[in-house]
Amino acid sequence: MDKSAITLLIKEEAQRLGFALTGISKAEFLEEEARDLETWLQEGRHGTMEWMAQHFDKRTDPRLLVEGAKSVISVLHNYFPDPSHQLPADAPKISTYAWGEDYHAVLKRKLYALLEFIQVKVGAVSARVFTDSAPVMDKAWARRSGLGWIGKNTNLIHPKMGSWFFIGEIILDLELEADGPIKDYCGTCTKCLEACPTDALTPYQIDSNKCISYLTIELKENIPAEYRQKLDGWAYGCDICQEVCPWNSFSQVHHGQEFKPLDHILEYNRKDWTELSKSRFSKLTRPSAMSRIRFEKWLDNLDASREES
Repeated sequence: MDKSAITLLIKEEAQRLGFALTGISKAEFLEEEARDLETWLQEGRHGTMEWMAQHFDKRTDPRLLVEGAKSVISVLHNYFPDPSHQLPADAPKISTYAWGEDYHAVLKRKLYALLEFIQVKVGAVSARVFTDSAPVMDKAWARRSGLGWIGKNTNLIHPKMGSWFFIGEIILDLELEADGPIKDYCGTCTKCLEACPTDALTPYQIDSNKCISYLTIELKENIPAEYRQKLDGWAYGCDICQEVCPWNSFSQVHHGQEFKPLDHILEYNRKDWTELSKSRFSKLTRPSAMSRIRFEKWLDNLDASREES
């Protein structure tokens, strides 16, 4: 089977598995992205996320992750919610990506199924599956494979579907037909930059030290006083720069069960969350991405997110 035929079969199977879009890029050194990443790290914009500075070589060259790698398969999985699904008016704000089942588990399950399909069709291949859990530059590979451009808010944006996507990859030693990148359509728009309450964004750059998602998730310490009155009610993550992006007017509601909001997400108000015991909080958040933060961190987030500027 030639590479065009197997590439088409892979994309068809990925769609059957529930991925919205699939793109292919050649596995090679990310020269431009490596320079940008090095500068970003040197400026300290990664905050306390020391893991971002680790495995730099592997992060910028997939051939160090999979020996003999020839292709990177990038997939996008839609998680844009039904507009009828709304948090209670008096609830702390929780980023939409954490409303349902943990995306790491969902995407890996489907990526392994896709890899199994490839192995059935072409035989044994050396490959690894990734989704935001290893030194892989997800957005860079998705951009290179034509799945969108990286916008001024640093999110991957597709011109017909917006940016409410999870990204995953399969790096493998199989030569496939590569796609090419598409044009950047941000133009003169600066809505995301203007809407960020903490001024974390400059065009195509983010300072994690100021980002609400970082402050409420990645930062292990309590939120600094200078930002406690700028959270705009967010207690876990932040969706502001996606909510204001004009390209997300094209977003389509996902219809899978995996990211259907967990019952408590749409039912609990701030009082309910505040009165939870540590064990109850752990039980409720275990199935979702919210399991990443400690209970004590959650309590501080709740306290900070209720402060008004």
